[in-house]
Amino acid sequence: MARKSSTTSASSSTTPWAFRSRLRRSAFGWRGTSLAIQRIDEALAEIAAASRRNPELAAEGAVLFLEKISPAIRDVDSSSGSLGNATYSAVRTLIPIIAGARVNASLRAKWLERLFQALQDDDPPYIESLGEHWGALCATPELASHWADELLPITRSVFQERRTGVYGFFSGTGACFSALFSAGRHDELLKLLELDPRPYWTYLIWGGRVLAARGQVDEAIAYVVQRAGINTPQSEVARCAEEFLLQAGRRTEAYARFAIAACQANSNLATFRAIAKKYPELAPERLLSDLIASTPGSEGKWFATAKSLKLFDRAVKLAWRSPCDPKTLTRAARDHLVSHPDFAAQAAMAAIHWIAAGHGYEVTGNDVRDAYRYAQEAGQRSGQSEAVEQRMQQLLDAGP
Repeated sequence: MARKSSTTSASSSTTPWAFRSRLRRSAFGWRGTSLAIQRIDEALAEIAAASRRNPELAAEGAVLFLEKISPAIRDVDSSSGSLGNATYSAVRTLIPIIAGARVNASLRAKWLERLFQALQDDDPPYIESLGEHWGALCATPELASHWADELLPITRSVFQERRTGVYGFFSGTGACFSALFSAGRHDELLKLLELDPRPYWTYLIWGGRVLAARGQVDEAIAYVVQRAGINTPQSEVARCAEEFLLQAGRRTEAYARFAIAACQANSNLATFRAIAKKYPELAPERLLSDLIASTPGSEGKWFATAKSLKLFDRAVKLAWRSPCDPKTLTRAARDHLVSHPDFAAQAAMAAIHWIAAGHGYEVTGNDVRDAYRYAQEAGQRSGQSEAVEQRMQQLLDAGP
């Protein structure tokens, strides 16, 4: 069986991956952010499709992608952060594919050599988070211990330099900590961490993970909370503490103390979905209430979330309670004219209210006319035309 896996995966090095040519070195110019992200998505889809037929082949493709991605996008403007987010997500997507491939030790060792070289060539850094998963990529404690032995001398040397005030950095440090942890060499990990006078947050996490693995969950949480620097995002600290509690089976406590801070996303709706996915046992109404309570004074920003849950009465109350994006309200009115005209009327009138109060981004006369028109039509459909007209006139007369 091992010989078959090795042969299958080895032959995949000549597989005509479509992304191979698309991700050639310096394939994208300074303004190539959108195209680069598109190519990343296409490559991930190609690898995912392969994984359904041949997991070993997909793992080989994942290794190839991680080798090629940084050189391919090195010249792209990354100031928006979108490209960094795309590559970070790609690493997280591909780690399980590589780690879970059933291949012999020789082939996995070759993969790790290639991936480590990719880490060394990662400039500017796009796949640096790969090191945090090194233990998982090793797949066995024995291979993880081997890599720990390889990386320890350089890591120690860098930390000792830092103790003398000399700046030192080694791109394999994260991989060293991950390998030590997966190899079960926890005491060595803690001693190594003590050598660094000012450890980065990504290194400190491993000290907390050791304590959590020993069953000292509360101590692990205190360790990361107290040692996190002022520049460490609170979301990162919360995410780590939540991880420890979830691993210990303390789900209720994990949610109550850390879930909201740990699962912050790009939008309120995305935050809701992230928490709901992680805690499926929670009733959506309960979760929404907790999220609203966590942002006093900004309740209106949860309008779209309540609407998506079809909690229309609650969405209306949120829309009037605090500023809400008028364009979001107008779109909601447009989309629900037929199915929920009462809700549509309230959403459109709330849009007019917040426009009159000076809220909204790049609001134009067309936005006002659209909101007014949707309110009128919703009033007609709900049989409340006169009441809606009177209310809209009051809103317009009130002005800013």
